[in-house]
Amino acid sequence: MRAYHNRAFQGVFSTMRQSVLIAAAFGFGFAFAAPAAKAQDAAAGERVFAQCRACHTINAGGRNGVGPNLHGVWERRAGAVEGFRYSANMRQLADGGLTWNEENLRRYLTNPKDLVPQGSMAFAGIRNPEQLTNLIAYLQAQR
Repeated sequence: MRAYHNRAFQGVFSTMRQSVLIAAAFGFGFAFAAPAAKAQDAAAGERVFAQCRACHTINAGGRNGVGPNLHGVWERRAGAVEGFRYSANMRQLADGGLTWNEENLRRYLTNPKDLVPQGSMAFAGIRNPEQLTNLIAYLQAQR
């Protein structure tokens, strides 16, 4: 009886040990996959940015177009690009401290008139949540 009890006891520990090892390997894999996923999001965001290129540039030191250059927009105070003529509403919000963080970019890029009602940006917004998240990842990477 004792031999049976020991084998059953060892079987339980063996199964537990296997479960722990599998869980650890699974978690370890995700630890290394996370940076790659973020890079993929930014790459997908670059493709989404193609629709912004009609009015905006994003290269460092790039010219302003119909819209301001967006290089370094992440965590930048709104209305801060030299030489660009912002709407009165955007200047007012900038004077009030509007900064382009994730929350404000998400709101603005979803529906620009929601954040800047009298703004001059003639863009309806991005409705697809995945595209929006990818675009924000791309903008964040352009510092």
